[in-house]
Amino acid sequence: MGSLSGNIWGMRPFNSDDHFNPTNKKRPSRDSKPSNSVDPTPTGRPGHQFPLKQAATAATLSLTGDTIAQLRQRWLKNKPTFSHSSETKEVLGTLLTEHDWLRAVRMTSYGFLFYGPGSYAWYQFLDRCMPKQNIQNVGMKVLLNQIILGPSVIAVIFAWNNLWQGKLAELPKKYQKDALPTLFFGFRFWIPVSVLNFWVVPLPARVAFMSMNSIFWNFYLSSTMSK
Repeated sequence: MGSLSGNIWGMRPFNSDDHFNPTNKKRPSRDSKPSNSVDPTPTGRPGHQFPLKQAATAATLSLTGDTIAQLRQRWLKNKPTFSHSSETKEVLGTLLTEHDWLRAVRMTSYGFLFYGPGSYAWYQFLDRCMPKQNIQNVGMKVLLNQIILGPSVIAVIFAWNNLWQGKLAELPKKYQKDALPTLFFGFRFWIPVSVLNFWVVPLPARVAFMSMNSIFWNFYLSSTMSK
């Protein structure tokens, strides 16, 4: 959401000295375009662009959360074996060689394609609708985050995970089994985080802030996806 910087759709500010001054006429320059020419960028403002920075941030932190989840699962799985091994290299080798890279790509692509761009657009929309930083607006943003963004994220990641695994037919059962517990856990975690996000964090940093907290959330999601 860019600032208009004192103009509207490329028009000059209404309080400028020569905006409505009929005596202040400029002679057309030799290089001026004919009146019927089309300016490829008439407003001088960029159009909607893919939020690459926010998408890359979300993808990186989704990968981090999934990596932590995989390491924890392998540690718990091989803990009896590790207790009898005194070789650090052997333990690290076991943890790293069994890494599920397809699962890692699945979570990373979710962050890059969906969570990063989607949440960035969502926060822009909320700020356009409720620009003032007061208790009522913060409370409403937190509420909308939980009843709209939260369920949407869970619905998308469950569908994305099952699509990659070729198990779309099992998606309704997955929703019935894990969607509500995941959503309720998300309420307990994300409500205080959302309050800080909307009350303290500036708009350009909100995706990064939420993504940092998403390391823990993605850890939980990745563990849930692997059940």
